[in-house]
Amino acid sequence: MSEAAHVTNETAGRVLTIKRLFNAPPAFVFDAFTDPKRMLQWLGPRDYPASYVEADLRVGGKWRACLDSAATGEKLWHGGVYQKIVPGRHLAFTFAWDQENGTAGLETLVDITFERQHDKTLMTFRQSIFDTSENCRCHGQGWNSAFDRLEELLAQD
Repeated sequence: MSEAAHVTNETAGRVLTIKRLFNAPPAFVFDAFTDPKRMLQWLGPRDYPASYVEADLRVGGKWRACLDSAATGEKLWHGGVYQKIVPGRHLAFTFAWDQENGTAGLETLVDITFERQHDKTLMTFRQSIFDTSENCRCHGQGWNSAFDRLEELLAQD
């Protein structure tokens, strides 16, 4: 995890908050979260990169993605619904993993703010409320791995 990363757990370890400072303006970072072509380049941990992303970017619109394990071939489908969209500043959406029977699992809310700090962006990512602190911890590891990939992608721009 980079020095710019900070992770805290609240509510008995069931709320995940991650703060990252990205070396790019807020509009670029926001675009990386909302453009499916850009999301394919960073979404998912290093060992489970995204192979599919679709997004209907409007309040009430749905998003869907699949993470693929290169090692095992396992596919992890997940998706949700956009709740709030303020270009370059704020994004909120629901998040749920697909269960084996095709139904959605536990739904959490992801709320992300993008704050300009000179020519950089302070991203505050919050996902809540998880069913267990272990599930929260695992998501923190996965998201931080993905955000490391995002940081590398933004450095190329």
